[in-house]
Amino acid sequence: MSHFTRRQFLGTTATGLAASPLLSIDGFAQGKTVLNLQLGWLLSGNQIGEVCAKAMGYYDAEGLDLKFQAGGPNIDGVAVVAAGRFETGQVSSSPSLMLAASQDIPVVCFATGAQVHPYTFFSLKKNPVNSPKDLVGKKVGIQATGVILLRALLAKNNIPEKDVTIVTIGADMAPLLTGQVDVVTGWLTNTTAMKVLGDQRVDLRLWDTGVKLYALPYYATAETIQKKGDVLAKFLTATGKGWVYAANNRDKAVEHLVKEFPNLNAKDEREALDVMLQYSFSPLTAKEGWGAMDPQVWQDQIDLYAQLGQFTKRVPKLNEVMTLDVLKASSASRPKFG
Repeated sequence: MSHFTRRQFLGTTATGLAASPLLSIDGFAQGKTVLNLQLGWLLSGNQIGEVCAKAMGYYDAEGLDLKFQAGGPNIDGVAVVAAGRFETGQVSSSPSLMLAASQDIPVVCFATGAQVHPYTFFSLKKNPVNSPKDLVGKKVGIQATGVILLRALLAKNNIPEKDVTIVTIGADMAPLLTGQVDVVTGWLTNTTAMKVLGDQRVDLRLWDTGVKLYALPYYATAETIQKKGDVLAKFLTATGKGWVYAANNRDKAVEHLVKEFPNLNAKDEREALDVMLQYSFSPLTAKEGWGAMDPQVWQDQIDLYAQLGQFTKRVPKLNEVMTLDVLKASSASRPKFG
């Protein structure tokens, strides 16, 4: 999650605009508008829909030239987009955008890639955690950035934090197998990491505990949404078609993915795709189209994080965190699938 301050943002603005004096959204490649997508991670299967949209010519049809900008541990994608270096971005979880807005960083979510967050608490059948109350007395192995998610779960379910032992771990799930912890955390879409748990795995999704966060939200600055909303609408239209293509042509979609990102393993990505698509589409996307989101889910998130005291400067307003404007502008052209 991003926890940068307004001072850091202003510094990034100065350096970012110095390095890139013209926003590339106003540039053209072979007559097409260049659109840079800043990711919050290294190039991965999370972009299989976008990769398919490129391969199938859906961006070309909208007059767009999409370029992936890889993230990583030393790149604060939200700060990069907020500074005007690139036009749009995607983060792993919605709280990053709420926290940015609370610090007066002018980025706003305009669509979401996953309808339900796949963040999950994993345990084993011999000591299962099937509900929040089962966490009482347990040792929970969790990444430092995920502790706030655990605290949100505890607060939502009226469980005192002292009743749970928090153990900071990395992404490795081995501590669960060795008995160092009773629970580990991760994304259900990370099928490769979960293989070590085998058929003894028990899942408790964060969403099912009452903490309803969005995953893979797309964002841009308020200014870009206002002035270039038509370009973002075209981006959503093409990207949505790419995700529907991936759903209907899964093997071919993975072929396109590993061709675009040769460092990925086709077998692993094929398994992960089946899981990811369960989160990409829902009854809401069947009705309102891929990328749709519910303002009430956002408001509930803001209220919960305010209750947890996570907004150190101020509680952001809903319209500072998300907008339906781009979704509405593309409602007739985004595919309805679910």
